[in-house]
Amino acid sequence: MTRRSPAARSLPRHRPSRDCGASMVEYGLVIAAVMAVVVAVVWGFGGFVNDTFEESHACLSYTGVGEPDC
Repeated sequence: MTRRSPAARSLPRHRPSRDCGASMVEYGLVIAAVMAVVVAVVWGFGGFVNDTFEESHACLSYTGVGEPDC
């Protein structure tokens, strides 16, 4: 085992990683991709959900005149 000088003992044994900025960029890209998927799903199912709510509203607000669409 080699002995370290007093000056060398004050230095950290492990150098900090320099890829910390790259990790933040990667996290940002993952978040952007997840948001794009969420927007696509909401946009894709939006019409279906809207039609379902309109049909439910029509059934609940049926006044007894004519044939219900339920």
